[in-house]
Amino acid sequence: QVQLVESGGGLVQAGGSLRLSCAASGRTFSMYAMGWFRQAPGKEREFVAAISGSGGSTYYADSVKGRFTISRDNAKNTVYLQMNSLKPEDTAVYCCNADPLMRTFYSRSYSPNWGQGTQVTVSS
Repeated sequence: QVQLVESGGGLVQAGGSLRLSCAASGRTFSMYAMGWFRQAPGKEREFVAAISGSGGSTYYADSVKGRFTISRDNAKNTVYLQMNSLKPEDTAVYCCNADPLMRTFYSRSYSPNWGQGTQVTVSS
């Protein structure tokens, strides 16, 4: 099993930036692709971004392309989500997941495991 702890959320004005972190346990972190997901009240959970185990490939939801960047530091067992040009519609709880195959995260049937997550609130 992989244990994940999200952090870095907070309150920010529209147009501002935040960087989320997801710290993972285990000695095989680099073998897992990582993905970020979010859910706002009254909304369905949605895929945000994914990155391959090596960091060589990334994939983004259309709603965040050009604004968000996913990255990872395998030496620190951590994946990041740099969020720029934030909009009120980005307000949600964000969580991260791990899977051997990156494409699993944006397949139609994927349902992410939900932990505590970290709250992001964007004011206008």
